[in-house]
Amino acid sequence: MSTIIEFANTIFQPLIDLGAPAMMFILLTIMALLMGIKFSKALEGGLKLAVALVGIGLVIDILTGSFAPALQDFVASTGIYLPIIDVGWAPLATITWGSAYTLFFLMVLVIVNLVLLYLNKTDTLDVDIFNFWHLSIIGLLVMYYSDNLLIATLLVIFLGVLKFFNSDLMKPTFNDLLDMPDSNPTTTTHLNFMLNPLIMLVDTIIEKLFPFIDKYDFDAAELNSKIGFWGSKFAIGAYLGVFVGILGQQDVVDIFQLAFIGAASLELFSIVGTWFIDAMEPLSQGITDFMNKRLGGRQVLIGIDWPFLAARPEMWAAANVIAPIMLLLALILPGNQILPLGGIIAIGLTPALLVVCRGKLIRMILIGSLIIPVFLWSGTAIAPFVTNVAQSVGATPQGVETGTMITHSTLEGPVEKFLGILVGQAADGFNLMPIVYALLALAVYILLFIWYVRQMKKRNAEYAAQKAEEK
Repeated sequence: MSTIIEFANTIFQPLIDLGAPAMMFILLTIMALLMGIKFSKALEGGLKLAVALVGIGLVIDILTGSFAPALQDFVASTGIYLPIIDVGWAPLATITWGSAYTLFFLMVLVIVNLVLLYLNKTDTLDVDIFNFWHLSIIGLLVMYYSDNLLIATLLVIFLGVLKFFNSDLMKPTFNDLLDMPDSNPTTTTHLNFMLNPLIMLVDTIIEKLFPFIDKYDFDAAELNSKIGFWGSKFAIGAYLGVFVGILGQQDVVDIFQLAFIGAASLELFSIVGTWFIDAMEPLSQGITDFMNKRLGGRQVLIGIDWPFLAARPEMWAAANVIAPIMLLLALILPGNQILPLGGIIAIGLTPALLVVCRGKLIRMILIGSLIIPVFLWSGTAIAPFVTNVAQSVGATPQGVETGTMITHSTLEGPVEKFLGILVGQAADGFNLMPIVYALLALAVYILLFIWYVRQMKKRNAEYAAQKAEEK
């Protein structure tokens, strides 16, 4: 096994060390060239994707970094003690990639993806290699509790296969939300969309209990058409900045600054989101031509990172409203020990809300508020593991005092983190009750996913029927 792990590190480590933008630039450019796209066009697509990844990261960093001091001032004024530091996603990615097992899990999932693609069990080729670290954390969680690599690998494979299936299922919704042609191969296998089944369950319950909610619901485009500027991306971002500034008892100058940063960020999110779709156009044409010539027109989807959805303003409008709700929940939620700073813009949640609710803002905000506790509890639960791993690989963020635990408040896959903990505890000595708990959790998880698959197939059939009528 150690030989396999070393082999995986030898293959993937140089690529991972480049960082996500450079890695995706190289991968997308090479794939386009292999599909027969001329060099200049292939290079253009790869460069646009790299720039888009850098752009979305910069905007998120600016928004989160600007709001954090005001939120810290607010919590300090309340006197509430939340000891676990929310360091955001970047340190956790660094910590995870510091483990040799991450590259082993990556190699296994690449092989599984290619086998499923060959057997026609999925249409998605996952090239978002950098974000494989999200699944690796779950495998590392299992090993943290049990030191059982076999069980950890099986759980990672199981979740990886479900991610590939989910990517296929979501594609028609992506086309609808972004007005993409069917020929565009853009999709994603990002772990945040594995929250879709839980969101859809809550959405179904709300629909049964409160069927009148759709009378008041709207999407951002509808709101903007009715009230103009006051419902625009600029205005919604400014509202959040003012709210955070007042909440943190900032002075007038700082409140204005937060309002302008919020407004600019929401507008930039939408602009940068379109770059992801543009970046895929050269590869899209190449894949279409290749498949028509070689495989009878079979469509192959390309799984990239989630921010191509950033073009939809509803995702950021919902994130801006959920942010103060999350902060208030963190102060009163039993069992929570995190002050959500690094994860205050809940990108681990809002993309999935957009896909399930299809832009209905009231539903997105309501469901998001109900699910935020799952993230806070998950972040609290994994804090000992994250802190331990960070110390073991020498990746504790600067400024964190010795003995202080770290985590991420809205890390993608909160449900899967609990699964990792339960499976790890079950694999540690194979005691009866932990095994029972793990099996029950897995059974519920699988049944919920099966139900979700059926609902998505019904939705996709409706999309197909609508297109048939339009023709």
